[in-house]
Amino acid sequence: MPLVKKVKFLKSAVKPEDYPPPLYPEVAVVGRSNVGKSSIINAILGRDIAKVSSSPGKTRLINFFLVNDNTYFVDLPGYGFAKVSKVEREKWRRMIGRYFHTRENLQLVVLLVDSRHKPTQLDIMMKEWLEALGIPFIVVGTKLDKLNQSEKAKAKKVIRETLNLEKGVPIFLTSSKEKIGIEELTKFIFDYLHSD
Repeated sequence: MPLVKKVKFLKSAVKPEDYPPPLYPEVAVVGRSNVGKSSIINAILGRDIAKVSSSPGKTRLINFFLVNDNTYFVDLPGYGFAKVSKVEREKWRRMIGRYFHTRENLQLVVLLVDSRHKPTQLDIMMKEWLEALGIPFIVVGTKLDKLNQSEKAKAKKVIRETLNLEKGVPIFLTSSKEKIGIEELTKFIFDYLHSD
């Protein structure tokens, strides 16, 4: 039985007053612009519902999806795209900050990092931001299919050490393209949100 039976795009929003009412537990996905965010959301949800763009930084809004009529999935705009102005970046920071501070049904953030490289300074800052706000998060390494065996073996260690993660923070290594680690990640998310 697939864990995801129904998915509906609800709306895009910028300000808290535009968010859907906080009726269900919510998981938000965040990461750098070219980390493969839309691809991983589509892989988890089992359909092409998040727009995959060839040019990074296309998602400038917060996109809300309703899954199985009992869970919100949220696609947050990617950070760190070089082509946008400082003003745009500041707008992004404020939009995400407001979301993190006001969304009381947010239960988990999925922080995506590119498993081919060490997490960046921006990834570290995002992790520290989540910790400072006390928001539970997990880390997901993407694009695992691009690594050879010895790189795969080291990837988790590099991610954990670079982000200075506490032992309890899970790391999943995934490939949306080859569906590696997706089932395990999806199960973890739904178990976490609906464990009571």
